[in-house]
Order: sequence, then C-alpha cells, then structure tokens
Amino acid sequence: MPSELQVAVVGAGVVGSCIALALRKRGAAVTLIDRDEPGSGCSYGNSGAISPGSVAPLAMPGILSSLPRMLLDEESPLHLPLPYLPRAAPWLLRFVASAQASRAALSAAKLAALHAGALDRHEALARELGVPELFVRRGHLHLYPDARALAKDAASWRMRQHYGYQFRQLDREGILALEPRVGERYRIGMFLADHATIINPLRYVQAMVRAFTARGGRLRREEVRAMTPLDGGRWQLATAGAAEGEGAGNTFDHVVVAAGAWSRRLLDPLGLPLALESQRGYHVQFQGGRDTVSRTVVLADRKIFVTPMEGGLRVGGTVEIGGLDRPPDPRRAAILERIARETFEGLEDLHATPWMGHRPCMPDSVPVIGPAAGRPGLWLAVGHGHLGLTDSINTAQSIASGMLGARARPSK
Repeated sequence: MPSELQVAVVGAGVVGSCIALALRKRGAAVTLIDRDEPGSGCSYGNSGAISPGSVAPLAMPGILSSLPRMLLDEESPLHLPLPYLPRAAPWLLRFVASAQASRAALSAAKLAALHAGALDRHEALARELGVPELFVRRGHLHLYPDARALAKDAASWRMRQHYGYQFRQLDREGILALEPRVGERYRIGMFLADHATIINPLRYVQAMVRAFTARGGRLRREEVRAMTPLDGGRWQLATAGAAEGEGAGNTFDHVVVAAGAWSRRLLDPLGLPLALESQRGYHVQFQGGRDTVSRTVVLADRKIFVTPMEGGLRVGGTVEIGGLDRPPDPRRAAILERIARETFEGLEDLHATPWMGHRPCMPDSVPVIGPAAGRPGLWLAVGHGHLGLTDSINTAQSIASGMLGARARPSK
C-alpha cells in the first residue's frame, strides 16, 4: 500500500484522533478534520473511565417494565423530554427490542471482544505519548445502598464474571478502607481492581493529535457538510471554509466517519441510515476536591460516576434522550451536584461548573466499526456510547488493519 494513500478522518474526538494516529503510523497520508478543537466535545466531558468490564448493554432484559417511569421521572438516570418523544420513538422501539435476552447476550459478547486488552493498550499509549501520569490503574468501585439495589444489577455482574472480569464484594468497612469519604447511604461495594481512569481525557486526546501531526499528519478545523462518492471509489468532501478551486484538497481514497452523534447528518444523504441517537450526558466539575476519591467511584443506584480529575472532582452521568438541538437542561446538572454534595463531605464550599455533551449511542450499545456496506472507500467508527474512551484504541486498530492490512508501511 503506497504511503501516499490519501485518507480523511472526520471527527477529532478520542475515537477519530486515535484512528488518525494509527493510520499515520502505518504510512497513510491522513487528514484529520473537525469543526472544533480536537477532544473538545464528548471526549472532553467524559468521566475518564477505562472500563473493559462494561460488557452489559444499556438495554437489558426487564428494561421495558421500568422504562416509562424512568423516562418521565426528572430525577431518573434516564430521562426523555416529552416534546422529543415523537422523534425518539423509533430509536426507543429498537432499544426495547435489543433488550431481549438473546440479543442482550449477543451484544455483551461483541462488547467483550471489543474491550479485550484495552487496559494494557491505553497504559502503553499513554507512555508512548509522553503522558503516563494520565493513566491511573486503581480500579473502579461500584457502590450500592443495600442488597436489594445490588440485586437489580445482578445480571450485569454475572455478565462480567462470564467474561472473566474479577471483582469482590465489600461491606461498609471495606468501602471505607478504599474511600473513607463515602457517605452513610452506601453499605455495599463491588470492586473491580483491574480497571483504570484517564484523569484528563482532553489532554490525552491532545497528546494523540500532537503525535499525529509530529508524524506528518494534517489537522484541519473545518466542518464537513457532505460526502460524495467519485468514480474509482474515491470520495469528495464538501467543507465549510474551502475556497473555490480547492476541490483537489478535499478528494480522498478513503474516508472514515467518526463524527459521533453528528454522523447521521453525513450518512443519511448517502442512504446509510443508522439507528443512532444522542444520549446527552452531563457532568459537574468541582474546583478542587480531587482527593475526595482516589479512583473512579460509581454510585450504581444513580448511574453516577465520580472521578478525581487533574482539574478537580468530576461528577458525571445521566442519560437524556433529547437530540442534538435542544439546549442543555440545567436541572440535570443540578441533580448531579446535589447528589455529590449529599454523598461526600468537603464539597460544601467548592464551586461546581456544569457541562453537557452528546454520546453517540446505538440501541444495542454496540458501535458500528468497519467498511460501509456498498460504499467502497467509506469506513464507519460510530456509536460508542459511554465507552468511546475505553474502545478508542481497539477501534483504531480494527479500522487501520481493515483498510491497510499487512501491506502498510510504517511511518517514521
């Protein structure tokens, strides 16, 4: 495969940036394109969890009975603004169908395969990028108020065990031995020792992009508005800001779409509709309080992740199915802030800054990775949901191997 093979990667989040770096390492001439700064979207705001044990899809058997209450309860971890229900209905129907036991088991198998080796690969990449301090391997602690709450997640823990992930159950004393600032509400812990956290996801993505450009990769800050197939399997991109006569610079042998929740705007006109929905996630970050916890702590009954970030304590979670265009709902962030202050001492005088971003989710929680059917030269890396950070490296290796194979020549 000649080194001058021209590849565009659309989307500079953690998935797209990782793909661009992997392709450049193998000798392709790669252009990474995004309308915003690399890593400034969902990758910036995530909870930093490297979580290969997250093999259970969001749609699990039994979800149908609790879905209506969850969607309409403003404090539920899963919320749907009523005006958005007509647009969300097709995705919700697929989501419910994905909760059949056989389909959930198939999704878990696919997720387990995609997660394989993620911990060691992220640790190695952080060292390679010169930011080893960002990778913290202290495990994840999931907390429950009582045995009844834990029983609701029993199927998820059985799936983890089935795929070889080791964990141990802790009582209140065991919780405090690991995290002494956890409030009285939580009496049972489930500890996954061999999990990790990236304590500044934005800086991690920026390090990837620096390595990519240092190897000769091109970074362009433009909005890709359309993609057109050309004769011979090549692709023409229409970008905002491209001057007349610059068409040659927008023609590529291969295009990888890794544009997150916005990917449908590029794929629908090509007759490639995906059942992709934005699951809007929120976080609040306290200015200070980083030592409140020493590892990723999950308030499992509330689906909230608490993370010691470089810039302070980050408290993230909730799923809001509300589309790409609605403004953030400040009540969702306020719920996170209130729960954090109720659960942990020492946050009373700290200011918290809210954030909202768009997680690109498929109904079965399984991302679409690989060549687009019937569209030579077009590749998809879309729909990673809550696990884009965990699966970014393995997704990148899958795309690079599929596109370039063993014939690629490594770049210097």
